[in-house]
Amino acid sequence: MAKKNKRATQASVGNIAAVRTEFTPDYSNVKKDLTRIGLLAGTFFVALIVLSFFIN
Repeated sequence: MAKKNKRATQASVGNIAAVRTEFTPDYSNVKKDLTRIGLLAGTFFVALIVLSFFIN
């Protein structure tokens, strides 16, 4: 059996290059959320340590 070669034509490659846009995501909201989660986790962790001294 002969191998079938699949080749992209120049017209389709040219169209892909023309449609390509630059992707620039904005993660500022994610950074704020992660900071808030970290602060809450740290606060609760410290609260648990403090409570462990009072509850025996």
